This record gives sequence, C-alpha cells and structure tokens, in this order.
Amino acid sequence: MAIVVELDLLLVRRNMSVGEFAEAVGITPANVAVLKNGRAKAVRFTTLDAICRVLDCQPGDVLRWVPDDDRQAAGRG
Repeated sequence: MAIVVELDLLLVRRNMSVGEFAEAVGITPANVAVLKNGRAKAVRFTTLDAICRVLDCQPGDVLRWVPDDDRQAAGRG
C-alpha cells in the first residue's frame, strides 16, 4: 500500500509555483519536493491544514491511497 501526494496536479490547476506554494504554506521548497516525490514519512496536521487552506481543497484531494498492485503496475514500486 502507498499514499500518493497529488501536489503536482493541484499546483498546475491553480497555476501556482512551488516557491509561491511553499511560502504560502510556510514550508521550504525542499520540503515541498519531499512531499511531491513521495519521500515524506509523515505530514503534520497543521501542515495539511495549511496546504488545504492555500489550495482551497480537502485532504482527500492532496492524499490518495494506492494498493501495492496498482502502484507496481504504474511503475512506482
């Protein structure tokens, strides 16, 4: 099982750069990259709250669960 972070799609839809997003959320661009690349081990609720506030979305728009079989078939495993 894997949790996929959908930040790329959300940033494109809102025409927002990583730098703008990072500043608005209050995290570093390096931490945005960690989230986008699926290397994050955890996300604080305060950070998730800020992400949802900035992107005007729900947590389910940011995070998506993918079963292992689907993840491997998509070349992510």
